[in-house]
Amino acid sequence: MSKHPADARGSLIATSFFGIGLMAAIDEIVFHQILAWHHFFDRSTQTVGLISDGLLHSAELLMLAAGFYLFVQLSSRRAVSRLHGWAGLFLGAGGFQLFDGIVDHKILRLHQVRYVDNLLLYDLAWNAFGALLLAIGFMIWRTARSSPASLQGGR
Repeated sequence: MSKHPADARGSLIATSFFGIGLMAAIDEIVFHQILAWHHFFDRSTQTVGLISDGLLHSAELLMLAAGFYLFVQLSSRRAVSRLHGWAGLFLGAGGFQLFDGIVDHKILRLHQVRYVDNLLLYDLAWNAFGALLLAIGFMIWRTARSSPASLQGGR
């Protein structure tokens, strides 16, 4: 184990960015492109839908790059708190998923998970998965806060 102090907050932030970008990438690749269930903005033309997907993809890449950059900076100083890092990854991914399911789908009505007669099953599954990721992240974060091992940095 390294004697360098871990940067718990920095580890949490870096991997939260990465988690947001990762979940946005999974959403876009699987649901927007492979399954073609929707575009980020479905309330206009096909062209506007494709442009909105491109903007989502750009934001996702920025989040991945920012998270990766911050994580590399922590790694070079041997200041990564592994538990805080894992917590951030799950909190970021779950936060994105739940934000998308509640704000984008229901409040702003930018798009639905899937356009079917009964949306309830899709909405429940989508939001439950986001809540599960958040719960896992929160449990890891609580463990990290009380763990002496999280005070040590390393690679």
